[in-house]
Amino acid sequence: MGIIELALRNVRTGRFQRALALATAAGSLVTAAEIYLEHDRAGFGNRVMWWPVWLGPVGAAAGVGGALSPRAARTLLPVASAAITANGLQGTYLHVRGIAEKPGGWSMARYNVEMGPPLFAPLLMSMVGGMGLVAAVLRRESRDA
Repeated sequence: MGIIELALRNVRTGRFQRALALATAAGSLVTAAEIYLEHDRAGFGNRVMWWPVWLGPVGAAAGVGGALSPRAARTLLPVASAAITANGLQGTYLHVRGIAEKPGGWSMARYNVEMGPPLFAPLLMSMVGGMGLVAAVLRRESRDA
């Protein structure tokens, strides 16, 4: 059996749901730690910079809860994941705006994208939230399987 066939079987039988919930938990912690380091380097100049740091442990708890409990997977995981996804999209907007506010703005895009706020980093946070949203809607493995 090939890896693609195995993956499709795991999705059909519900085994993938728990793994994706745990991946969301791990991704939330790693992402929050990286964001903390980058925002600390920027001196947390805006209070909004704390939001993705605070959402990391929330996403981790929701991911672990979603892996352990079907109820948490249907309730807590999608709410936390939606908040993480929305915050990532908000961060993308703020980072685009931050690049535009650098001297020369987008007319010096090559320089300002490299030296300004990381353009794609908030989208990675949105991907972590997206994993949690997918995990929340996937079929769950039954206990008797």
